[in-house]
Amino acid sequence: VPLSFQIIVDDDDSKVWSLYDAGPRSIRCPLIFLPPVSGTADVFFQQILALTGWGYRVIALQYPVYWDHLEFCDGFRKLLDHLQLDKVHLFGASLGGFLAQKFAEYTHKSPRVQSLILCNSFSDTSIFNQTWTANSGWLMPAFMLKKIVLGNFASGPLDPEMADGIDFMVDRLESLGQSELASRLTLNCQNSYVEPHKIRDIPVTIMDVFDQSALSTEAKEEMYKLYPNARRAHLKTGGNFPYLCRSAEVNLYIQIHLLQFHGTRYAAIDPSMVSAEELEVQKISLHTSNEQEEQ
Repeated sequence: VPLSFQIIVDDDDSKVWSLYDAGPRSIRCPLIFLPPVSGTADVFFQQILALTGWGYRVIALQYPVYWDHLEFCDGFRKLLDHLQLDKVHLFGASLGGFLAQKFAEYTHKSPRVQSLILCNSFSDTSIFNQTWTANSGWLMPAFMLKKIVLGNFASGPLDPEMADGIDFMVDRLESLGQSELASRLTLNCQNSYVEPHKIRDIPVTIMDVFDQSALSTEAKEEMYKLYPNARRAHLKTGGNFPYLCRSAEVNLYIQIHLLQFHGTRYAAIDPSMVSAEELEVQKISLHTSNEQEEQ
């Protein structure tokens, strides 16, 4: 059963991190999920259920109200200290992926990030050309901010899983207050980019979809250029929220990514759960995904 916590690590009592921590506590290098602008910690419930069933420790987060990237990184570092986690794997979706990269860059002198999975993410906020919201977002009422976010959600005919995923995200979006939304949109649009030379040595998997998502082709190409050695996890479909509507594929790619750390002190899985059979299954899936890439 995932334990649900609320933690304050800053001097400011209003900055509350909400999180689910699930799986074996003995694991010291868990996988941490960072949500997109509209996301709350529970958008990753499909990952929490499946991965903890296989013996992984996973933590899903919801951010406090932070208005700039540095402030976020500082708060996140304090949170890891509080949880007594020296190094972690990060799965970041969209804005969450950008923040994951910024955090890896921020801690590059004494690294806290063991690896990155970047889902539908970006490396440069200028792709949104929305610096105006970054400067005036805090003034806008919640309904206008929600409209901005909803504008990026897919429209048109969708399969049932994708429609359900979008409904779920709209529901989560409704639960966020004005300052939560305004601060996340500010982080999403504030002029900033990732400095790749600072995080060159971190193993990265880039996960993206081939159907419609809020990410432009240019933003995707930029990510491939930035991380030429990254593994690529492509999903034919999945829209903006593949972790909700294509969870089996996403979970398999997460397993494949974490496989490289099995048997090391950075394993995110309980060693007794790594069976020869599971490794065999993963080798097969790795093999097929490599074949797909070569085609």
